[in-house]
Amino acid sequence: MTIIPMRDLKDTVEIERRCAEAGGPVFVTKNGYGRLVVMDIEYYERTMSKIYEAKLVSDGLSDIESGKTVDGDAVRARMAEKYGV
Repeated sequence: MTIIPMRDLKDTVEIERRCAEAGGPVFVTKNGYGRLVVMDIEYYERTMSKIYEAKLVSDGLSDIESGKTVDGDAVRARMAEKYGV
């Protein structure tokens, strides 16, 4: 984990280097307390992708729990009957 003081934000080249080097977020503190998180765009996109995938899984599990699913074999049989597939 990389932690830097707020005053170091002035050196954007150094912040970019630290983000790339850390391979994750850089935490920025002010008066010893966490205030900001700075991250490389690639790390951000990977993280957002994981969050999106987790939401899809969660939504799917919710659908299963609430009975909003249909058996795959039943769907195949209906499609075969309807479309002759």
